[in-house]
Amino acid sequence: MIPQNFKDILSNTENAGLYQTLALIFFMMFFIALVIYVFSRPKKYYKEEEHAPLEDDQDDFNLKD
Repeated sequence: MIPQNFKDILSNTENAGLYQTLALIFFMMFFIALVIYVFSRPKKYYKEEEHAPLEDDQDDFNLKD
C-alpha cells in the first residue's frame, strides 16, 4: 500500500503519539518565546514602526514631476 499523505505515514509508526506530543511541545515553546520576546521589547522600539505604513517614501523613490 502506498501512503497517500503525511497522516498515513505517521499513523502507521510505532511512536506516533510521541511525535505528535513533541511537535505540540515545540510549537508551544516557540509561541511562548515569541510572545515573551514581543512583550519584553520597550515601547520605544515600536515607536518608529508605528506610523511606517502611513509615511511617504519620497526618499526611496526618484519621482520626477
